[in-house]
Amino acid sequence: MEILKLDNITLSASFQDRDGAIKAAGRILVENGYVAPEYVDCMLQREAVISTYVGNNVAVPHGISGSEGFIKESGISVVVVPEGIQYSEHDVAKLIIGIAGRDGQHMDILGQIAMICSEQENVDEILQAKSAQEILEIFQKELV
Repeated sequence: MEILKLDNITLSASFQDRDGAIKAAGRILVENGYVAPEYVDCMLQREAVISTYVGNNVAVPHGISGSEGFIKESGISVVVVPEGIQYSEHDVAKLIIGIAGRDGQHMDILGQIAMICSEQENVDEILQAKSAQEILEIFQKELV
């Protein structure tokens, strides 16, 4: 199974709060067969421990330690929130990237996402994309 496919990408989302954004990113992973529904709760638990906001208007929610049993396949979800969401006290996220890494792939996937999102111009390109295909192509340059 591909880590990222068109069905994993949502454009122009809007949420009342951070938890809604995390649930949406998790729901994509559930609906596309990457994780069991319980993994979404693990993503929320992780956020309660420490923020997954990484800078450049990007958050990378993922499960808490011990949630690996709920991961069926490695995958990511991409949710674009043009208006942004207050993600933590001082941070607004416009790009939510949910991660599920199986068999120790979590850090590899996170590293690849960091390569893309550490450059503000890449984040801006993703946020301005007019289609899921455009976003997929940006990520395919880096994702293995």
